[in-house]
Amino acid sequence: MAQRTGLIDITVERLRLQITSGLWPVGGRIPTEPELTAFLGVGRNTVREAVQALVHAGLLARRQGSGTYVLSDSELGLVMSREFAGATHRDVLEVRRAIEVEAARLAARRRTADDVASLRVHLADRAAAVRAGDVEALAAADLALHAGVVNASHNPVLVALYESLLGAVRENIRTNLERPLSDHEAHAELIAAIENGAPEEALAHSASYLAELFEQG
Repeated sequence: MAQRTGLIDITVERLRLQITSGLWPVGGRIPTEPELTAFLGVGRNTVREAVQALVHAGLLARRQGSGTYVLSDSELGLVMSREFAGATHRDVLEVRRAIEVEAARLAARRRTADDVASLRVHLADRAAAVRAGDVEALAAADLALHAGVVNASHNPVLVALYESLLGAVRENIRTNLERPLSDHEAHAELIAAIENGAPEEALAHSASYLAELFEQG
């Protein structure tokens, strides 16, 4: 029995890797049970139990007569999305401040040339969206810019936390963009501080930008 349980656990992890690596994208249908049996080299009962474990975890969902589909690529993301269901706009801003300000400071210390190049692209996309008056493009560019700063911190825990909050942050950004904010220069200064390796300046610019959002309510 212990050996069978171990085999199921291994099978679950192999299936989870297909999901978290993006090989099985969110919204896509996973292979059929016979295909999984051949792919994994285990029995049908083992495959069935492993798939059911991922259904219970919220990563997969069965659709009657259609198959099994990828519902999410992150168990943490599912947990966090449930936690954020009743969060206020201010609640999300407070969490953003807790992560983004420290991430900006770390990014100024640890950024690579590729990080800086990516941030510059996001900054340019943001400016182009402002000029075009395209709110959706601006929201996407703004989210990519802030996520890029967190990625440039090269702290895997901060990055994983932020990725789990992207849905809530996206909605937070869209709400912020409904108000006129003088934040365009603030973003450019933040990226410049990161590029110049000035951690305290980067921290100050990030904190200042978020403080303005708090003042806007």
